[in-house]
Amino acid sequence: MTSVGPFETDPLVAVAVSGGADSLALALLAQEWARGEGGAIVALTVDHGLRREAAAEARRVGRWLAARGIAHHVLRRRGPRPAGDVQAAARAARYELLARWCRRHGVLHLAVAHHREDQAETLLQRLARGSGLDGLAAMAAVVELASVRVVRPLLAVGRERLRATLTARGQDWIEDPSNADTAFSRVRLRRLLPLLAREGMDAGRLAAASRHLGRARAALDDAVAELLGAGAELCPAGYLRLDPRAFAAAPREVSLRALARCVMTVGGGAYTPRLQRLERLHAAVVGAAALSPRTLGGCRILAHGGRILVCREAAQAAAEARVRPGDRVHWDGRFDVRLLRRAGDGGGVVLRRLGAEGWAAVAAAAPGLRASPIPPAARPGLPALWDRAGVLAVPHLGYRRPGAAAAVEAAAVVFRPRHPLAGARFTVA
Repeated sequence: MTSVGPFETDPLVAVAVSGGADSLALALLAQEWARGEGGAIVALTVDHGLRREAAAEARRVGRWLAARGIAHHVLRRRGPRPAGDVQAAARAARYELLARWCRRHGVLHLAVAHHREDQAETLLQRLARGSGLDGLAAMAAVVELASVRVVRPLLAVGRERLRATLTARGQDWIEDPSNADTAFSRVRLRRLLPLLAREGMDAGRLAAASRHLGRARAALDDAVAELLGAGAELCPAGYLRLDPRAFAAAPREVSLRALARCVMTVGGGAYTPRLQRLERLHAAVVGAAALSPRTLGGCRILAHGGRILVCREAAQAAAEARVRPGDRVHWDGRFDVRLLRRAGDGGGVVLRRLGAEGWAAVAAAAPGLRASPIPPAARPGLPALWDRAGVLAVPHLGYRRPGAAAAVEAAAVVFRPRHPLAGARFTVA
């Protein structure tokens, strides 16, 4: 736990517990550690609704944990069965439910039980997909999400040691049948591990290789953060300005990664831009010639006052979302939006991009906004509140339609992108 700290005084840590040997061992070990620190843990079990036995298994886990004085909550996924990659969809839903619970209850740390063999299997999976350095570094010991730190304190511990820990404590566990289902690539790769071990590539050596790659990735993360600190100016309205000279002076791998971060932060996308297109943009950004306007990853990139402006491509912004008083909406992968107060009915407020039409209406109603420091290219992608009569408010422009106070008195809009420009570095336990 020290390797994935720091923790607050008297820490409260959530532990994801499926009922398998790994997560139950983590729960017992984390409880012992937390009590020694004057704190406690709370166990969270996600019922994905994919197996009929899951609800009964969750209740059994609750009974086991209650007998050891550990608080336990079951989080249930709602909705139809995933149509595509079931394991990937279940993983995404699981982390969403766990992170949401932690946010609502003020828990800062979520411990998960990935161990040495999981790390080795992840390395093999990524190798099979042709991943680069980032993928082959496998799983980080700490991942900073928007509302919780995900910590993996067991990455250097073998599966059999965890089972022996439970046996020594007289604790049973549940075997998940999906762990033996060869329809999943991870299970097929797991069955290859004994063969690879005979050639000297056992789980320990594979996990060690991922740690070496993780240290290299962490060093690159530091260099990227340094470049972004010197050469990128991020603005609260969701756009940024780049100094092309700083990017040209940096090593190519570092500036490529930094440019990808810029595109993902402003564009709100979930994935890194395709390398070939990123390389073309990079060549244009660091080149001596003037940059012609272009798009990538939901962004518009153009020259602006001796700098490079990266702003949201308005046509690619998310569809409208209804906003109700007190609700928090994460819109376009970039903004947290909350309607704080409402007087009267409000007439149905929706959130969507300002767009060229909305900007024209706002500028006609408040001509002084034409002098706004927000660049013209960035204005159409701004989040705006609309009603049946048109644009109601544009918080980043300080605009509220005259007479609109009866419908909306205040809206909080905070730029909180899915991918921070320079988030926490990759960590190696």
